[in-house]
Amino acid sequence: MNAVDPILVEIVHGTLASVEMEVETAIARTARSPMIRDAHDFRAGIHDVRLRKLTGRSYSALVQPIVRDFPIDTMRPGDVFFHNDVYLSEGGIGHLPDLCVTVPVFHEGQVVAFVQAFGHHDDIGGSVPGSMPSHARSVFEEGLMVPPIRLWDQGVPNRAVLAIMTRNSRMPDSLAGDLDAECSACLMGARRLAELFGRYGREAVERCFDVIVANTTETFRRELLSKIPEGVHVWEDYAEHDGVDEPRLHAQRITLTVDHSADAPLTIDFTGTSPQAKGPINHAGDYADGVFLKKWLAPVLRNLADTPERMAELDVNEGVVPLIEMVFPDKGTLLTPIFPAPTNARTFVILRLLGVLAGVLAKATGGRMPADQETIRYTGVYGESDDGPYLMREVLGGGSGGRWYADGEDTIHVVPDSRNIPVEFAEARWPLRVERLGLAVDSGGPGEFRGGLGYDKHIRMLRDASFMSIADRSILSCWGVNGGRAGRPYRVSVGGVELEGLVDDFPVRAGEIVRVRTTGGGGWGSPFDRPSERVAADVRDGKVSVQGARDDYGVVLAGPQDAPEVDAEATRCLRDRLRAADRVAFFDRGPGYPMLSGGLSHADLDTVGGPMPGPITARGEAEGKTR
Repeated sequence: MNAVDPILVEIVHGTLASVEMEVETAIARTARSPMIRDAHDFRAGIHDVRLRKLTGRSYSALVQPIVRDFPIDTMRPGDVFFHNDVYLSEGGIGHLPDLCVTVPVFHEGQVVAFVQAFGHHDDIGGSVPGSMPSHARSVFEEGLMVPPIRLWDQGVPNRAVLAIMTRNSRMPDSLAGDLDAECSACLMGARRLAELFGRYGREAVERCFDVIVANTTETFRRELLSKIPEGVHVWEDYAEHDGVDEPRLHAQRITLTVDHSADAPLTIDFTGTSPQAKGPINHAGDYADGVFLKKWLAPVLRNLADTPERMAELDVNEGVVPLIEMVFPDKGTLLTPIFPAPTNARTFVILRLLGVLAGVLAKATGGRMPADQETIRYTGVYGESDDGPYLMREVLGGGSGGRWYADGEDTIHVVPDSRNIPVEFAEARWPLRVERLGLAVDSGGPGEFRGGLGYDKHIRMLRDASFMSIADRSILSCWGVNGGRAGRPYRVSVGGVELEGLVDDFPVRAGEIVRVRTTGGGGWGSPFDRPSERVAADVRDGKVSVQGARDDYGVVLAGPQDAPEVDAEATRCLRDRLRAADRVAFFDRGPGYPMLSGGLSHADLDTVGGPMPGPITARGEAEGKTR
C-alpha cells in the first residue's frame, strides 16, 4: 500500500463520493413519491467486487444477497437486480417498504464494482396504506416480498415483474416512477465508475480501494477506539410497545468487551436482548456476521473524536468491520427473529441500538457521549381527494442529545439528509392546511447542555380522513446522562384526543386538527450547572418556558418573556435547595420508566461508581471539575 500514489488515492476517493452524490441527486430529481423525492428517505452506496462498502457519507444496504443468488460470472452489462425480502437480504433490508436495486459495474467484460440504492417507498401492498401495519403479527400482512431477482436483463426491464409489483401497490404510478428513477440513476453511476477504471486501470483503482478501506480501519483504531478503557461494560435500553401486547419493556442489551490487543478490539454481545415481539418491532440483524449492523452502529464511535470538526471528517466504510466482533443470541429475539415475524416498525430496535451503544460507551468513558437522540417516527393521513386516493406520510425529526461540549440540535433527523415535507408542497397536493410548524417548547431534556427540541406541528384536515402513526418514545423518553434529564416524549392528538404511538386508521373529521409533538433529546450534565443567563436566553428564544426555567433549571426570572432578567439571589437559593434534593442516576429515563418497570426509578445498569469527570470542551480539553 505504501507504493500506491497518494494523489491517485485522493482522486479515486473523491470520484467515489462524487458518483454516490450524483446517483442520489438523480434519484431525488426524477422520483415521483413524496417519501423519496421530498423527504429524501433513500440512500446510495458503492461497493467493490469483494462486496466492501467504499463510500462513507451514508449507510446503504448489502450486495451479499445478490451475489449469493446470482454468481458474479453470470452478470451482464445492463443487468439490474432487485430485492426487498427482509429475511433474504442478509440483514441489509429492515422492512418491506425499503426497495433495493443493485447494478454491477463492468470493465473489460468483468464485474469490478456495484452501485446500489434503496429507499422507503410509499406503498407495496399489505393490510394498510403505507405498508406499515402497526398491529401486524406476520410479515405476510406487511406487503409484497420479493427475493433477489434480475429486474433488468442486459438493459431490458422485466415488464411482467414490474406489472406484478405495481398491481400490488395502492400508489402504482409513484412506485413505477420511483423504481425507474432508481434503476436509471444506478445505471448512470455504473457508467461513471466504469470510466474511472478505464482511465486508470483495474489494478491501480482496486489498490486505491484497499488503501481507502485500510485508512478507515487505522483511523478508527488509533483515534477512537484507543479512548475506550479496556474491560467489560454493560447497558440496555428498551422499546415500549409492539402494537400487539400491552406496553412493556422490550430490552436491547449490549455487553461491550474492549481488548486493544485483539484484532477486533470491540466485541458487541447482544445476549440479554428480549424475545422477539409478537408485533412488528423485530429486526433481522443476525446475518452475514452482522456486517450491516457493524456499519450501522459504527458512526456512534465518531463521538470519541478529539473535536467536533474532526468527528465530521470521519467516514464509515467497510474499514470499520474488522474492528468489531458481534455475538448474537439464539434465534427468537428482537434481533434474531424467526420468519415470518413482522418487522415493519424495526426502527424501534435498530435505532434504539444506536442509543444503547452510546449509553454503554458513556459508562465506559465517564460520560463522554451525547445523551439520547430522537428516533424515526412515521405520521400521516390518507383518504380521498378530488384526484382519487392519496397518502400523506411524513418522517418528522426531533431533538438530538446534549453533548459534553454543546447543546443538542433542534428538529434534526437521525437519518442523514432526510427532511420534512415542505408546507407549500403539502397544502398544494393534499386536502389539509398546516397551521403551525415550530419548536416544541420545553421538549429538550434539561441539562448543563440542553437536549435539542422536537417539532410541534398542527395540521387541519379539510376532508374526512384517517390518521396513522408508527412511533415509539411515547411513554419512555430520550434519556439524559451524567446528571442530565430526559427529554419530553412523543405526543399526538386528533381533535384534542390523545392517541398512542401506534395507530393505523384513527378517523379525522374535516376541520379537526392533528397535533404532532416529536421527542426532545436528553440533557447532558446537571441542569443546575447551566449558566442562568443561558437559561434566560432559551426563554427569550422560545425554547424554554418561564415555568420550565424555574422547575427544570432552578432559574427564577422576572420581566417580560422577550426580555427576561435573572433574579440572582432567588436563583441561588432555589438551586441550592434543588441540588440538595437531587437524586438522579447516571442515566435519567424520565417519568415513563416507572410506569413500565413496576415503579422503579431506574434500572440496575443505570448507575456507575465514583466521581464523574468534567465535560470535554470543543477543543477536547477536560475542564477539571467533578460531578
